[in-house]
Amino acid sequence: MVKRSRIVAFFLLVILIGSAMGATTQNILKDIKLGLDLQGGFEVLYEVTPLNGKEGETVDRETLKSTAEALERRVNVLGVSEPNIQIEGDDRIRVQLAGVKDQNKAREILSTEANLTFRDVNDRVMMDGSDLEENGAKQSFDQQNKPSISITLKDGDQFGEITKEIRDMYPENQLIIWLDFEEGKDSYKEERTKPEPKFLSNPNVDKILNQKNVEITGNFTIEEAQQLASLLNAGSLPVNLEETYSTSVGAKFGEQALNETVFAGIIGILAVFAFMLILYRIPGIVAVITLSIYVYLILLVFDWMNGVLTLPGIAALILGVGMAVDANIITYERIKEELKVGRNIKAAFDAGSKGSLSTIFDANITTLLAAIVLFAYGTSSVKGFATMLIISILASFITAVFGARLFLGLLVNSGLFKNKPGLFGVKPSEVHDISEGLDSLDLKTKFDRFDFIKSRNKFFTASAVLIGIGLIALLVFRLNLGIDFAAGTRVEVMSDSKLTAEQLKEELKQVDLETNDIVISGDNGEIGVARFKTVLSKDKISELKSHFKEEFGAEPNVGTVSPTIGKELAKNAMIAVAIASVGIIIYVTIRFEIYMALAAIIALLHDAFFIIVLFSLTRLEVDITFIAAVLTIVGYSINDTIVTFDRMRENMVKKKRLKTPEDIADVVNSALRQTLGRSVNTILTVVITVVALLIFGSSSIWNFSFALLIGLIAGTYSSIFIAAQLWYVWKNKELKKKGTIKTYKEKKVYSDEPQV
Repeated sequence: MVKRSRIVAFFLLVILIGSAMGATTQNILKDIKLGLDLQGGFEVLYEVTPLNGKEGETVDRETLKSTAEALERRVNVLGVSEPNIQIEGDDRIRVQLAGVKDQNKAREILSTEANLTFRDVNDRVMMDGSDLEENGAKQSFDQQNKPSISITLKDGDQFGEITKEIRDMYPENQLIIWLDFEEGKDSYKEERTKPEPKFLSNPNVDKILNQKNVEITGNFTIEEAQQLASLLNAGSLPVNLEETYSTSVGAKFGEQALNETVFAGIIGILAVFAFMLILYRIPGIVAVITLSIYVYLILLVFDWMNGVLTLPGIAALILGVGMAVDANIITYERIKEELKVGRNIKAAFDAGSKGSLSTIFDANITTLLAAIVLFAYGTSSVKGFATMLIISILASFITAVFGARLFLGLLVNSGLFKNKPGLFGVKPSEVHDISEGLDSLDLKTKFDRFDFIKSRNKFFTASAVLIGIGLIALLVFRLNLGIDFAAGTRVEVMSDSKLTAEQLKEELKQVDLETNDIVISGDNGEIGVARFKTVLSKDKISELKSHFKEEFGAEPNVGTVSPTIGKELAKNAMIAVAIASVGIIIYVTIRFEIYMALAAIIALLHDAFFIIVLFSLTRLEVDITFIAAVLTIVGYSINDTIVTFDRMRENMVKKKRLKTPEDIADVVNSALRQTLGRSVNTILTVVITVVALLIFGSSSIWNFSFALLIGLIAGTYSSIFIAAQLWYVWKNKELKKKGTIKTYKEKKVYSDEPQV
């Protein structure tokens, strides 16, 4: 009997959720803030040191807070909406300004100390910026109608005393007004002979001025006078700031990266939808619905968190779709198995849903662990990727485990599809009679002719040979380390027409820069990347940006990393991989056993190694996103291994005891044969999204996507041909010591009685 109420409830639920999503998605997309790599902008990491640099002086937490506040006031001068200014560690401040139009101006305003001082000709301080009234500076015009700065002092009598002292120093009765005077370096007597002296002005003082209003004159433009007045009102910085890391992205680069990656995401997601519909039919329809809800939930939560969406973040969202569908595949394959043993649709749905829960949970936890480590040790853009990955994992678990079961449960319990296994991807010829007493572990598979254990030494030898070749390749070619790890400067230029290395080299010579490390990329050779071993100064970067903007119509992307930060990033990367590996060992040991944990880690290191070797051979640049890719693979490729181990555990439970090497071999072979199709399907969905990123996505994350693809291929190989076989070898050694091995306690099994 068909229960139409369930069908009606299904469609009403879909319409209700779909309507809510349709009504709010546009507003959510408008509210989500884009990172500087998507709309252009500027990021810098400052190391904070005491202002005078005296021995014994330190920077405490309060100093860092006041410096961050001063920087925020300066950012307000630029008119940047919602800047991101964060204190990092004990002596660093990171500033991110997405959407800033004049990056050179932003850099100058941030780094200028704005320390105003009034001095005599001997450089003795008479007054400083603390003597100004709050917001006491403004742009004005002098008697010749030239732009000037009018300042209001707190105490006019104090200024009278100073002007009396300066007047009495005749003939050297100049009051020199300085901005950012450097003790031990600057001198009025030297500067006054230069065509463009560093001081702002040096008026003669011929009379006592008991007044609070003072005018600073000089060769200012209106914009310069306004900027200086704003800086003075924002206040001087109580510390010195040294750039240790910086990156800037031109607006043109950001817009192109956003459009390309969103397009890649649409293609990848639609391809996954088509794959699920073709393979699973009715459950595939449910997967499409829940994946759509999943994408909506990700964006909604990210909006609630007031997160900043970056290019790696979009990549994580797209990748997350491929990973989210894994849980659906694991469940649907379990349901198909239950249908094949002869259960009716409802019983197969119940058994398959319950049987897949622990596998889904274990697979998600290991990926979540790697994402958390990535967040803890990553830089700002990598943290954005990790944040999106964490949200994706949690959202996929909710939508796949609860959402998919709700929707599919309504359809199954309606009775509409009773005795129609074909609509669940199962051929009638594959269905056994329930009276045969089979369970899912007894089913024949299309891979039964493969003996994975018998050929283990061939797999081990092949991997050993490849590892040997890889080690030689690494020793000979080494890695092409990007500035994230090697330190230096990276300049990325975009042209409307094809670029050549010689052309870029000549343009760099125009700003007195030389390098032979130039790479041309892009679909039409329109992108050029030049690397320098030295960290360019902010003045040189400003000159470079201005030149290339004039020549090519768009600002280049410029990134700098100091040697200190480069070493720190490399150290953090190794720590992150180590912590993720140890965490996985502990978790898999608790959930399974130590031999499975060790086999899983060796397989993961095997995967990571081949990513590194491929990057060495292809000379692709290794940057911080490469580490994100490796850690993602560390977390994700174990999913397939976990699925296999979970089935091995079930096979061991059925045997109750392992008495011979043949028993152990049967456990491994059966598990691999039973899960191979599922493994291929789960990997395919992620590969689809990664390939979409490779073909259609931004060139900025091409290396990242390539690393993921290699890791996925290596991960599939290691989970099928390495991890389970290693467990077999170690389990045989245990068998020789013990004579027999007791397996896990038998789980509750479902009744094999005839069902209607």
